[in-house]
Order: sequence, then C-alpha cells, then structure tokens
Amino acid sequence: MLRLPWLAATMLVLVLLATTLESRAGEFLYRVGATTTPIPQTLEQTLFRLAPDADRQVLRLAARAISCAEPDADKLAVIDYSLPSNQPRLWVFDLADQTLVFKELVAHGRGSGNAHATAFSNFFDSWQSSLGLFRTLNSYHGRNGYSLRLEGLEPGINDNAFERAVVIHGADYVDEAFIAQTGRLGRSHGCPAVRTDIASPLIDTLKGGQYLFIYYPDAEWLETSDFLHCNMLAP
Repeated sequence: MLRLPWLAATMLVLVLLATTLESRAGEFLYRVGATTTPIPQTLEQTLFRLAPDADRQVLRLAARAISCAEPDADKLAVIDYSLPSNQPRLWVFDLADQTLVFKELVAHGRGSGNAHATAFSNFFDSWQSSLGLFRTLNSYHGRNGYSLRLEGLEPGINDNAFERAVVIHGADYVDEAFIAQTGRLGRSHGCPAVRTDIASPLIDTLKGGQYLFIYYPDAEWLETSDFLHCNMLAP
C-alpha cells in the first residue's frame, strides 16, 4: 500500500482544513452582508418591486417625474389611463417606507372615452381627464363628499386642474357591481374618482403636498414634458 510521507500528509490535511474554513467564512460574510448591507435600488426598481403587475415603462416615467420635481417626496400615486377602467390602474406608494398602500380602480372623465380613455384636455367644460404630474393640496368636504384638491404642475397640460375642480373623490359608480352591469366604470367630469369605501383613507394618505402622476401614451406630452426630461423649470 502506497503511503505518503508524514510531512506531505500533514500538509495535505492543513490545506484541506484551510480551504474548508475559508469557504465557511466566505459564506458567513456573504450572509451577513446580504442582511445588513443590501444593494441599493433605484426608485424605478423600488416601484416595480412593489407593483410588479404595473407597466414598467409607466413606473419608469413616474420615477423620473417625481425625481425631477421632488426627490424627497414621501408619497406618490400613479394612474395608468392606458388600461381600461374595469382594471385596477391606480397605485399609491409610500416612498419613505417603501410600501404599496393602495391598488385600486379609478374613473376617468366622460369626455375622455367609455371603457378606455383616449382623449385628454386641460380645457374647462371638456369633462376630460388631464395627464401629467400633480401636487396634492388640502382635503375638504364638497358636493362629492370628502375630496382632495389637486394642483396641476405642467403648463398647458394640467395647470387648470384647480380652477376646473379636478379633484380626487369617492363615487358610487367606481364599483365592481357597476363593472358587472356595464363592463366598465362610470365616468366623472374629469376627476380621478375612486371607490367610496377607500376614498377617505386614500385622500388622507395623499393630502398635503404629495404627488400624483397620470399616464397615457400621448406623444406630444411624452416629448415635451419638462418633468419627463428633467429640464430646469422656470422659478
């Protein structure tokens, strides 16, 4: 039987022991690093992680707009009006806690279309929804109940929102039963109306200087929006 010299055998054992210890130490450090120093995510990645069923391009544009307007914003609501009204198309994110707070149905204006919104306007009496980035203002009780005023931040796109009384409010036509009867939600006068059951907590989450981003693949808006291209806005 072939026997290694005593010194060679000892060296072999030491090498094998060192390799095992190094492997276990590396595994321990990897696990420690994975739990205490996670790889930072971009805002786009965070939004997509929280709402994986949302369109990635929509979340990318929303992240770009909010990063341009207010990088330290706490809350962001995103509406994707390219989806039909019988599908959830409103997401509300808590950016500070990195959580998805709401995923909801939301109505569009009756002038914008039936089941699908296809037309958008900043004009008075159009009964159409508006696109772009909005800042939330104060809540109040009005003819549609508890509501949230919006300030449109994009000139010519949505900056008449306050004067048009485009607000977030609850509506009984935003309901699964309405969809079962008609195949779509009811429509507003241009407001992003939500279910009455969640209107109050949703408004309380968003009121007071938070942000709403409303998307539709409108070529002119996508090309010219300052927030989407992060140009320096005039003071």
